[in-house]
Amino acid sequence: DTYGLYRIHLFDKVEQVVICRDDVEESKRFHEEIVANAEVVLARLELPYRVVAVCTGDLGQGQAAKFDIETWMPSRAAYGETHSASRFYDFQARRLNLRYRDAAGKVHFCHTLNNTVIASPRILIPLLELNQRPDGSVTIPPALRPYLSGRERIEPRSQ
Repeated sequence: DTYGLYRIHLFDKVEQVVICRDDVEESKRFHEEIVANAEVVLARLELPYRVVAVCTGDLGQGQAAKFDIETWMPSRAAYGETHSASRFYDFQARRLNLRYRDAAGKVHFCHTLNNTVIASPRILIPLLELNQRPDGSVTIPPALRPYLSGRERIEPRSQ
């Protein structure tokens, strides 16, 4: 992937960040929740996707666990990563000196998690490819129609 919408270096995204207590089980629950939030977005956009648990050899610095969500992209004849949710435990908090005091007064480093809820333009690839019709028009998923003045289709420009 060296060119095109899939491989860009500057993009906009909505990132979900969680800062929680230093409780491993709580961190795991939040990790599942932020992945589920991204899944809700994809389900509402009616895009086929899969959740992939990233192996430890592919984790970035400080990541304790990571799930990638890949969306089907016909032009690639494959799934492509569109979302990523990472759990860091206290790695980032230690670097930021991000702490809290519990009820007993003991100081703890927080756990941090982050998730790309949606990123453009990468999400445009499956949105356009999976909704384009033979006449060149693109059907707008129902979830997006209120933001596009109720339009159901985007028509190609007439020549």
